[in-house]
Amino acid sequence: MTTNNAAGLNMKGGVMAEYRAFEVVNELSSSPVLLLCDHASNFVPPTVSGGDLGLSAEDMARHIAWDVGAAALTRLLSAQLGAAAILSNFSRLVIDPNRGPDDPTLLMKLYDGSIIPANRHADAAELERRKALCHTPYHDAITARLDAMEARGQTPHILSIHSFTPQLRARPPRPWHVGILWDSDTRLVTPLLEALRDEPDIVTGDNEPYTGRLEGDCMHRHGTMRGLPHVLIEIRNDLISGETGQQEWAARLTRLLAPLLPT
Repeated sequence: MTTNNAAGLNMKGGVMAEYRAFEVVNELSSSPVLLLCDHASNFVPPTVSGGDLGLSAEDMARHIAWDVGAAALTRLLSAQLGAAAILSNFSRLVIDPNRGPDDPTLLMKLYDGSIIPANRHADAAELERRKALCHTPYHDAITARLDAMEARGQTPHILSIHSFTPQLRARPPRPWHVGILWDSDTRLVTPLLEALRDEPDIVTGDNEPYTGRLEGDCMHRHGTMRGLPHVLIEIRNDLISGETGQQEWAARLTRLLAPLLPT
């Protein structure tokens, strides 16, 4: 079962319709595991610059606008692990849900060589409007889900699914197939890193290609600050850009994660 919560209004077919800032997949699951996908979509809500940030379709399909393949992988993991998942429904270029509300990179004006025209002159009022439209409802949904799980006497285990580009512009190729990002909680991290390093055909990064030690980010807010087991998993996006790779990585991660997670 899939449901959505509203975070604003837009016109659809001449009728006012609710804009949904996030999607909940497998909502009726009673599993203590919660999957998150912060950068699931490259959608621009119609009330943000008329639904167009001024970028080409090619740029909007790149990693700068979303995490390629991450949403499909999250959905597969949700089904295979029997866990609920919360996915964003807005581009990270509208506002980045994996940044704290005061982070200077919350609203990007230049990313990996591309200027974002609709963001160049966005002022503080526009930033606050986008927070209310997208950022706050997404995080409120996560908080509500975790609260409900804890009210049932569960200790939620959070898995955040991301993807990364094989190479940034003017940078060397990245050697990792998968990266595990974390800060101070090692309950899921240590055994998952060990399991991945036992896989003979992949290279695993430890806080690569990014660091998981970013105060205010999604895992800090919902994992670290609540004292919950959590891990952020980054898959190189060329490995999950198509259905075959998505299925292969879902099967691999399910096999490795299932023994580490409560039921």
